[in-house]
Amino acid sequence: CCPCVPVSSRVSTKIQQLLNTLKRPKRPPLKEFFVDDSEEIVEGIPQPDPNQPKPEGRQMTPVKGEPLGVICNWPPALESALQRWGTTQAKCSCLTALDMTGKPVYTLTYGKLWSRSLKLAYTLLNKLGTKNEPVLKPGDRVALVYPNNDPVMFMVAFYGCLLAEVIPVPIEVPLTRKDAGGQQIGFLLGSCGIALALTSEVCLKGLPKTQNGEIVQFKGWPRLKWVVTDSKYLSKPPKDWQPHISPAGTEPAYIEYKTSKEGSVMGVTVSRLSMLSHCQALSQACNYSEGETVVNVLDFKKDAGLWHGMFANVMNKMHTISVPYSVMKTCPLSWVQRVHAHKAKVALVKCRDLHWAMMAHRDQRDVSLSSLRMLIVTDGANPWSVSSCDAFLSLFQSHGLKPEAICPCATSAEAMTVAIRRPGVPGAPLPGRAILSMNGLSYGVIRVNTEDKNSALTVQDVGHVMPGGMMCIVKPDGPPQLCKTDEIGEICVSSRTGGMMYFGLAGVTKNTFEVIPVNSAGSPVGDVPFIRSGLLGFVGPGSLVFVVGKMDGLLMVSGRRHNADDIVATGLAVESIKTVYRGRIAVFSVSVFYDERIVVVAEQRPDASEEDSFQWMSRVLQAIDSIHQVGVYCLALVPANTLPKTPLGGIHISQTKQLFLEGSLHPCNILMCPHTCVTNLPKPRQKQPGVGPASVMVGNLVAGKRIAQAAGRDLGQIEENDLVRKHQFLAEILQWRAQATPDHVLFMLLNAKGTTVCTASCLQLHKRAERIASVLGDKGHLNAGDNVVLLYPPGIELIAAFYGCLYAGCIPVTVRPPHAQNLTATLPTVRMIVDVSKAACILTSQTLMRLLRSREAAAAVDVKTWPTIIDTDDLPRKRLPQLYKPPTPEMLAYLDFSVSTTGMLTGVKMSHSAVNALCRAIKLQCELYSSRQIAICLDPYCGLGFALWCLCSVYSGHQSVLIPPMELENNLFLWLATVNQYKIRDTFCSYSVMELCTKGLGNQVEVLKTRGINLSCVRTCVVVAEERPRVALQQSFSKLFKDIGLSPRAVSTTFGSRVNVAICLQVTLKKSFLVRLVERGAPQSLLLSESGKILPGVKVVIVNPETKGPVGDSHLGEIWVNSPHTASGYYTIYDSETLQADHFNTRLSFGDAAQTLWARTGYLGFVRRTELTAATGERHDALYVVGALDETLELRGLRYHPIDIETSVSRIHRSIAECAVFTWTNLLVVVVELCGSEQEALDLVPLVTNVVLEEHYLIVGVVVVVDPGVIPINSRGEKQRMHLRDSFLADQLDPIYVAYNM
Repeated sequence: CCPCVPVSSRVSTKIQQLLNTLKRPKRPPLKEFFVDDSEEIVEGIPQPDPNQPKPEGRQMTPVKGEPLGVICNWPPALESALQRWGTTQAKCSCLTALDMTGKPVYTLTYGKLWSRSLKLAYTLLNKLGTKNEPVLKPGDRVALVYPNNDPVMFMVAFYGCLLAEVIPVPIEVPLTRKDAGGQQIGFLLGSCGIALALTSEVCLKGLPKTQNGEIVQFKGWPRLKWVVTDSKYLSKPPKDWQPHISPAGTEPAYIEYKTSKEGSVMGVTVSRLSMLSHCQALSQACNYSEGETVVNVLDFKKDAGLWHGMFANVMNKMHTISVPYSVMKTCPLSWVQRVHAHKAKVALVKCRDLHWAMMAHRDQRDVSLSSLRMLIVTDGANPWSVSSCDAFLSLFQSHGLKPEAICPCATSAEAMTVAIRRPGVPGAPLPGRAILSMNGLSYGVIRVNTEDKNSALTVQDVGHVMPGGMMCIVKPDGPPQLCKTDEIGEICVSSRTGGMMYFGLAGVTKNTFEVIPVNSAGSPVGDVPFIRSGLLGFVGPGSLVFVVGKMDGLLMVSGRRHNADDIVATGLAVESIKTVYRGRIAVFSVSVFYDERIVVVAEQRPDASEEDSFQWMSRVLQAIDSIHQVGVYCLALVPANTLPKTPLGGIHISQTKQLFLEGSLHPCNILMCPHTCVTNLPKPRQKQPGVGPASVMVGNLVAGKRIAQAAGRDLGQIEENDLVRKHQFLAEILQWRAQATPDHVLFMLLNAKGTTVCTASCLQLHKRAERIASVLGDKGHLNAGDNVVLLYPPGIELIAAFYGCLYAGCIPVTVRPPHAQNLTATLPTVRMIVDVSKAACILTSQTLMRLLRSREAAAAVDVKTWPTIIDTDDLPRKRLPQLYKPPTPEMLAYLDFSVSTTGMLTGVKMSHSAVNALCRAIKLQCELYSSRQIAICLDPYCGLGFALWCLCSVYSGHQSVLIPPMELENNLFLWLATVNQYKIRDTFCSYSVMELCTKGLGNQVEVLKTRGINLSCVRTCVVVAEERPRVALQQSFSKLFKDIGLSPRAVSTTFGSRVNVAICLQVTLKKSFLVRLVERGAPQSLLLSESGKILPGVKVVIVNPETKGPVGDSHLGEIWVNSPHTASGYYTIYDSETLQADHFNTRLSFGDAAQTLWARTGYLGFVRRTELTAATGERHDALYVVGALDETLELRGLRYHPIDIETSVSRIHRSIAECAVFTWTNLLVVVVELCGSEQEALDLVPLVTNVVLEEHYLIVGVVVVVDPGVIPINSRGEKQRMHLRDSFLADQLDPIYVAYNM
């Protein structure tokens, strides 16, 4: 047995306080009665290492860029530049678009750009509404929806908006009604107040439509009017119409969208002045000149692709060749070919494009890159950019690429271009690299790494601060305090060339766009506002800027910072070509159990074998551990092309994280390593010494508390003038009823249609029993006292056979018949009970008799050695010469066998006096008499279910409507319809039945109403069980059927155990009590409900199972019971007397002068005195059952009840049908049944691990995902966890997936 909580421990005082607070409804602070363990857990987080590196430099001073040059003919606005070139250099090329094969398909000249933009501007302002009510006014926002392969239409639309003074908001083309980032885009459109979307005719045709040809309403989007901007739909402006072009000021020019780390989309507003100044700074930094050709591979709608390819080119009358992403997919070398063909001076690329060009390089021998003076690498801030640039240079240097042409830069939506490397002078030495210690970086400190090349990060500079700009580095979190010179922080820039705000978000704007840095004392440094760039880095020697990561990719684990991109780079460095796709790895952190945990998700190639994958996964884990000194919590591989993508092919991180957390990522391989990375669990608990028999006894008090005991009404004081009391034996009562009320119907059996298939009056039952008794003598040659197994489906035949045995003096043993479709699982139990009970004979039906002797049965058990089998279908009509009467009421009446949840088969002996006492107690508690009718939907094979089905009607004379639970599977309405049809006041069911109705009829309440089913007649609906009340299920059942009249007070429970099948039954009190139990040091409290009213004649006491001394009120201990209907002992092959004495005839070690003999139930619980008074005027003592002692799991020094862990797990995902837990060599094993599709199997592994860690402070060792129906459940709806454990260890579960958490 497990130790019980000692009397003077914290729990009792906590529970006591809790109970007191329940009396006083005002809510005290939680601290009073629940010590939150989080303090202890926070202690568990590794404390800062005293030897960790700390920054030692002085405070940095802001770094200035070179001054912006004064250019005399610089235009006053970007639109003016367009007007100038459009009118004076109309024939010059401005933009060339490529077709799908990468061939130039159309070139837009400056003249065409100017004239078409003018037409669009005029149309937008004058032709969309009426003259008095125009649709658009200057300053309105407009969405631009153009595909990535149509830069020409986009450019015309963008400049058309600028000329009309409306604000363009470029967004992606929505592909489906529920596009990955679509909803957030809808939020942006809504917050910008956008009612109009510009698009091209081709794009509009491709948008998803409704049945009647309208464009669908995209999820989360405002209602939009779509305007097609193809030339043929535009109106030519009259001669005298001129756009209004004012000098650039701080009024908004356009809005660029950006996605935050959480996945929300924000609009960065850029003013006309910033747009112009940024163009000037870029032109100066890149030394742009008129007529140069630029090849642009980037997205032209935003960031560097927009700034260089659409703004700076117009400013400097350059020619942009736009290479769409779709072409890069089919022809990765196309951009290199364009540079060669057009002798381009500048190319705008990402590392990905360098990588792709190298992969495809063999196809092209004769390209030349000698014309390039700048290869601008826009993601130069990525950790893998150095190696990409180096590899690309070494391959293409022979093709004329100059080393000094490679120019990494760093950008962000808020700060625009943060820094860019200037084109170098031929022959000048290339800038140096920084080789930094990863460990230092994780503490935010710059340390040059000289020893271990593996744990070093090599970074290249991204050049100098922009012309006319200023830069400082501030601490990433908290107030914007300037960093020290050797400290990593967030890069902030101050200049006229950044964004001005997040549109419509004033609060976030202030923190990002209006930052005044402060010194260590907290006072402001200067009055120039800076913009946070979202990039992490430092300013190195020679004022070179180095970027080491992004704020969005920052993972804070146990107080150390890791950069998601670095971890991706480490993953890529592990030779992975066979297993995963290079660009498709997502790294993010999830918050589990008071810390961030790292999750790595990658797309697996379709041809990778399981072996390859696991090898790659374990290598990645080791690499990340050794290089970054951080554990990965979960590494998942998903099938190719299933991760959500951003429009230009990257992985959508926030969407991936959301799918992971909601369990819809569908991995095909997964490794969880909670054991290595969860280091902040509280220390395992030590056992407290118990309070021994020496505790102070004062009358009925133990150390100042009432002894925890409770009792039902005293049987002796109840006056009964009932004739039944004369009879000591149930068989005599049946005979007496057969004479007194022969035609009174005792039993009605229903089928799935609700039709009565069989009834039994008192006389019919008596006659039937007589025939069975005579056949036992004639065919079975049985003697009084022989055991007889009754093998029948639930019905009246079973009842008749039971009384037939009593008439013949045999001892009946009711056994659930084997399942014809599942003999291998169900027949061995039957065989075992037949053997253990030493049955002399089996009574059954013809069908079952054939089954017992069938070939299929022979495969499962030995069918040759069955005892005599008698079928009772057609019996001769014979009267018995005389009925057997036992010499004393202490003689055995029947044996009750049941398989406990731990898989133990236990049979208990019920004497005639116990049967009488049990029936009498139930009759008194439920007020049963012959004019009453009850409905029973239970299995009739053991415990209270058997007593209600077979014994009580005969004793009390009430009519029982019998509903076999398996009939419900064919007709879910059966039980409730019957209750309604017969206007039943009291009905009994099992948890399985209640669950079937709750799950199956959840959405059918309206159907029930239309069928006229009304449950207002029900006074009590009692769930029969030998377990803790399932509060949540009872509450959902009550809530669900409240609408058809079920009273919220009707549902109640019973509690019985092997030693005493009915201890509590029904709560007809005004309310049943709910309490929250906080076991000592347990992380979660439990909601418990009272287990029903204690039956008349029953006494309970709560005992410390180790000392066997009584415990105080509200203390947890084992429930002991004393009552006239307690079983008289176990029925075992080897009658072990010690066990009998220990379980059935035990005395308290102290405090009981009467020396009462108690039976131990094996359940933990407590008794609590409530405010209510019973009828006698005494206070009502409520009994609460917590769970079976032999089921508890001892883990980390705490006692857990499986049901609590299972409840947590069942809630996490819609596809979990059932769940069971057990332990195996100190590991917690969780088995879940998956009712969804198999691709969801691995989604469950991280969710199960998370919830058990969060709610129970336990690390799951193994997660087993199986098909529905694998977890064995007995007839009472209880899980057979030990059977499951045996099958698991014997490898018989045939699981869908087994995850061993490392």
